[in-house]
Amino acid sequence: MRRLLLSENSEFGKKFRYAQIFIIACFLILAGRLVQLQVVYGSEYRALSNHNFLQKRRIDAPRGLIYDKQGTVLAKNIVAFNVYITPLFFKERSFQFLIRLLDLPQSDIDFIKHRIMMADGRKRTYSLLAIRDIPKEWAMILESNKNYLRGLDIVPQEKRFYPQGALASHLMGFVSEVNREDLDNFKEYKYLALDWRGKTGLEWKYEKQMRGERGYVWRILDARGRRVHDPKSRRWMPKPWRKDPVPGLNLHLTIDAHIQRAVEQAMSVYNSGAAVVMEVKTGKILAYTSKPSFDPNELSGKLSTTRAHEIYANPLKPMLDKVSQGTYFPGSTYKVIPAIAAVEEQLIQHEEYHLCKGWYEYGRNSSFRCTHSHGLMNIHSAVVSSCNVFFFMLSERVGMDRMARYARLFGFGTPTGFNLNHEKGGFIPTKQWYAQKFMEGFRIGHTLNSAIGQGNVKATVLQTAMVYGAIANRGKLVQPQIIEKMTDYQGNLVRGFSPIIKREMGFKPETYDFIINALSGVVNEPTGTAYKSRINGLSVAGKTGTAQVRKINRDVLNKEEAKWSHLDHAWFAGFAPVHDSEIVVVVLIEHVGVFASKAAVPVTMNIIRKYYEIMGNRKR
Repeated sequence: MRRLLLSENSEFGKKFRYAQIFIIACFLILAGRLVQLQVVYGSEYRALSNHNFLQKRRIDAPRGLIYDKQGTVLAKNIVAFNVYITPLFFKERSFQFLIRLLDLPQSDIDFIKHRIMMADGRKRTYSLLAIRDIPKEWAMILESNKNYLRGLDIVPQEKRFYPQGALASHLMGFVSEVNREDLDNFKEYKYLALDWRGKTGLEWKYEKQMRGERGYVWRILDARGRRVHDPKSRRWMPKPWRKDPVPGLNLHLTIDAHIQRAVEQAMSVYNSGAAVVMEVKTGKILAYTSKPSFDPNELSGKLSTTRAHEIYANPLKPMLDKVSQGTYFPGSTYKVIPAIAAVEEQLIQHEEYHLCKGWYEYGRNSSFRCTHSHGLMNIHSAVVSSCNVFFFMLSERVGMDRMARYARLFGFGTPTGFNLNHEKGGFIPTKQWYAQKFMEGFRIGHTLNSAIGQGNVKATVLQTAMVYGAIANRGKLVQPQIIEKMTDYQGNLVRGFSPIIKREMGFKPETYDFIINALSGVVNEPTGTAYKSRINGLSVAGKTGTAQVRKINRDVLNKEEAKWSHLDHAWFAGFAPVHDSEIVVVVLIEHVGVFASKAAVPVTMNIIRKYYEIMGNRKR
């Protein structure tokens, strides 16, 4: 048999050589592509492959609960049903079926169509939140139609709920979904999109302690986007395939829900104001009220743009914490400062009398008015009757800077340390401040105005409570406290909170005797400004205050066109009982336009009466 010899120059030989080169080139191209896919892009394609059937689902940690001092739940978590969609599996057919199945608002429809279904890249393999907090009935309908809704999951998740509604809302605060600004500004919290965070109040102050630590679980999906429950499939999962979340810590407050409710009821006759009830010896806050309030359930839920504007544009400022964030002229409640300074430093004698004619002349053309002509006054009767003229005279002896020093000693002018809702420190002016602030510099008139809690003196309701608590405590300044203890989810004590004594003012016993007796006279002596509103059987001491908001002729206040915002504030700061006091109560009624004796005092007396009723019933 003859061998076929191919000549390199023959036609067939040339074609055979070309075929060899072509085949080798194809093998080289395939080999190169294989190296590219396996070596160069191997990890990337392997990750993409995993995402086609492996999916990591985060498990949010249960947020810590909030209790009052009696164990009443003030904030808890309830189950909400959220709809998640994986765009890779959720097609137009499923989308149309979903629209027919549920009566979805147009906003949800648009979000799913344009934000979920149009997701690109790896996001298409992720399970994305599409609808938050659907009704339970809807969840059941969707679950029963899962076969027609590929890529859609119903995930039960916890949401915040405040069973007492608006009770102590400024203290509690509220939570809401994080936004881009939160993600940028609070990176230490490691927020993710769709996380919730405390926005105000205790929910924000103790965000780190209450939010807990999230967990996760890996799951396997089939080609239709359905979850695979076969235990053998776990060999494909990363290790560990599940991490359980760690629940947040629980807060146990010093607030008493029954007393809090009584305070809010007493304040309900007025549109705007604030009140606080605090234990004298410990600084523990029993009630904390700011009006108008808001419902944290509404702000923690789906809040429409229209409703949000109604709340935040309200001229009564429902989002302002008027206990620790609002600053006001303290009015005559501030008179205890120059009175204590004068007695302690023996700048006046108890038997020294001065005539009040209804005004105080200073210089040639200046006069400072009183509420009316009081006649002869000594320092005791001046406190009892709240005589401005006497305090104008007294302030000249005490002086601006000495008055400021005593005010700061009692806690005015600096935050109390409560540190909630961006607590304000108020303001106490000095000679130096006036010299730097005004071209004409400091004038004696500034001292006169400061002595009666006007001019540039500003204070918060909480500061005033701390000051009057220190008077009742005979010089022991106790920091306001709201947390009793923290516990973990099993009820184990994590941290307890003891009273904090900021300082003890070593004044002479006679100084405390004087001021406590004078404040008792305000309520219990016939000439006292709170005498007509006293309640028989209640031992109360305190001071009224009517703070002028702006310089305005008194006659104008009686005209119909007088604006609400120009009316005077009414204060009462007091403690009960007079000796060995238990509680201090401060009430502020905003823009009420009448003397404190007709507004703030009756409210305070009601609060103190209700406090004793509640405590008495518990002892039975």
